Order: sequence, then structure tokens, then C-alpha cells
Amino acid sequence: MQASTVTLAFAAALLASLAVKLWLATRQMRHVARHRDDVPAAFAGTVTPEAHRRAADYTLAKGRFGLLGTAFGSMVLLGWTLLGGLDALNLLLRDAIAPRWGGLAYQLALLAAFAAIGGLVELPLDWYSTFRIEQRFGFNRMTLRLWLADLLKGAAVGAVVGLPLAALVLWIMGATGGLWWLWAWGAWVAFNLALLVLYPTVIAPLFNKFEPLPDEALKARVQALMQRCGFAAKGLFVMDGSRRSAHANAYFTGLGAAKRVVFFDTLLSRLSPGEVEAVLAHELGHFKHRHVLQRMLGIFGFSLAGLALLGWLSGQTGFYAGLGVAPNLAAPNDALALLLFMLALPPFAFFVSPLTAFFSRRHEFQADAYACAQADGRDLARALLKLHEDNAATLTPDPLYVRFYYSHPPASERLAALPRPAP
Repeated sequence: MQASTVTLAFAAALLASLAVKLWLATRQMRHVARHRDDVPAAFAGTVTPEAHRRAADYTLAKGRFGLLGTAFGSMVLLGWTLLGGLDALNLLLRDAIAPRWGGLAYQLALLAAFAAIGGLVELPLDWYSTFRIEQRFGFNRMTLRLWLADLLKGAAVGAVVGLPLAALVLWIMGATGGLWWLWAWGAWVAFNLALLVLYPTVIAPLFNKFEPLPDEALKARVQALMQRCGFAAKGLFVMDGSRRSAHANAYFTGLGAAKRVVFFDTLLSRLSPGEVEAVLAHELGHFKHRHVLQRMLGIFGFSLAGLALLGWLSGQTGFYAGLGVAPNLAAPNDALALLLFMLALPPFAFFVSPLTAFFSRRHEFQADAYACAQADGRDLARALLKLHEDNAATLTPDPLYVRFYYSHPPASERLAALPRPAP
């Protein structure tokens, strides 16, 4: 593999993906701004002009910030690769650590340093999003102290969980020969399955409080719904989502017998019992149609293909040189290969996103239909309207932007398929 070929392919993918992202973002912003003052006829009796304008302004503010973030991210990616950032970091750590502590210590240090620097680079953007945009529209409930505490906890969890996994994968890459990628994939799958079991009871409580659902009437209603749907869960919990944000949500977490149903307290404070039941029925629809299993198998399949590709690329000198890094001669290159692959893949994978978004939207329609069969579809429609308004989701997105990005159908399409609620 020629280094020049790799450089040309990567640069073309990066520029093409950046151009498409910027084009789609500006289309979305122009479309939303053009319809800012006009509530769609289908929502004229249920959405106020003030709420519609607020949603448009929120979308435009996020869009403008997203343009900056997209351009900045592309520059950072270029800096890590073709401009030599990863090569410089590698030389510094390799010469300082490898001779004294060995190849594994050097490689773990390289992965940890890359993650730390990447996190610090993105920190100002995260701060601005939280304390300027989300704050401006009344969504942020976090204090600076809580934001910093979350960052420290996240870094600690990442180190405790990520470093042992990285060490295992690096050991597999160096000890199992040409088919290392197959063994590494097996370890990665096992790790993710274990994480699904451990996350609800070990990791999530580090960041939020989870209390058993106190409303006995609602609990009985939810349990009756799950019994009708043939679904078993370990418990029903309320999460203190309002501590950080005004956004509302509900989700399932865990695997097998460890599954839990979690409601944001913001959701329970906004929706009626019937609407909560309908939202939960929608989530149960994903399980009934095996969407969760399909997505998990899809992720595992793509990861296997990706690791197989990396198994080939990691043995090609041109792969390293073409992305701005000189491969090591007296130290392992496994960590370098992992980092370069993670950096180079997104510009190419970006063009697959419309396909994954299409299947996700189709799953949402199927889950809505299931919810209408198990609960009152008018309750689901009312809940979706409230959630769209509370989350300031625009009712007039650009159609092409929707097809490329939206994992959920826009409100106009989704509500058109549901029974119309009374005003």
C-alpha cells in the first residue's frame, strides 16, 4: 500500500465529509429560519407560536454552534494525522517510557495521553454548549461544580474500565498472531455484554440517584403493561435527571435479568399516567420487534469487519506513513494502529449514516404502532407533542437533513401515523 494513496483517500474523505456536513447544516438552518414564524397547520391547535419560535431559535443556536464544532473537529483531526500531532506524541512517549518500562506501558501511556489531550481540547466546546446554549434556553440545571465533578468521575471510570480492556487488546494483538483481530473482537464483545450488566448497578449510580418508582398507581399500571407485553424487569426507577437538565426521557438499561426501567423525574412531572404508559409501550415495542438485538448484532458485525480491516492495515507501512506517523522500528505499533484507525474511520463512515438513520426511523414507526396496540395512541400523540415542545424540537426540519441525520422521524411524520389527540 502506497503512503500517497492513503493520504489522498483520507484527505478526500475528510474534505468531502466536511463539505457535506456544512452544506446540510446550512440547509437545515435556512429551512428552520424560513418557517420560524409559521406553525405548521397540523399543529396550529396544539403548539403555540411562542413555543414554535423558541424551538426554531434553539435549533438555530445549536446549528450555528455545530458549524463551529464541525470545522474545529476537522482541524483537530487534521492536526492529529497529516500535520504530525500523533507522530510527535508517539515519539515523546516512546523514547521516555519504552526503554525503561517496556512496550505495553508505553502503548497504554500513548492511549491514555491521546484520550486526555482529546478531552481537554473538547472541553471549551462542551462548556459553551452547557453553560451558554442550554442555559440560554432554560435546559441546563448543572452548576460548574457538578459539571467538573462529572468530568472527573467520567475520567476515573474511563481509566478503571478502559485501561484494563486496552491492555487486554494490546496483549492479544501482540501474542495471538495474524488472527489477533478475531480474538480481540471476542474480548470486545464479552466486555460490552458485561458492561450492559454492570452499568445499571455499578456505573450509573456514580452520576445519578435512582429511587424506586414511588407512585403505586402508576407502578401498577406499568407492571400491568409489561405483563401484557410479556416483559420482565428487575425494577422501576426514577432518575434525578432534573439535577442536570430539563430534558425528559425514559429508557431501559441492563441485560437479561438485570434489565431496569428508568424514568427521568422530568418526564414524570410533565406527563399524565396514560402518557407515561404509552411512552413505555413504545420502548417495549423496540424489544418486541427485537430492535435492540438487531442493533447490537449490527454493531458487533461492523466491529468485526472493522477489526478485520485493521488487522490488514496494521501490517502496511503505508497506512502509518500516509496518515502522518512514522511506524516504530524498535517498539510495538499496535496502539498507533488502533489510534490511527479510530481517527481515519469517521470521515469514511460518515457516508453510511443515512442508511443507519433510515433503519432507525423505521424502527421508531414500528415501535409507535406497537404502542398504539398496547396503550392509547392518543396518549402517545399527546406525550410526543409535550416532549417535542419541552425539548424545543423543531417542527420544520429540512427534509434532506432529516433523511441524513434523524434517528427518529420528525414530529409531522410521526404524529401523522398516530390517532389524533383532542385539543
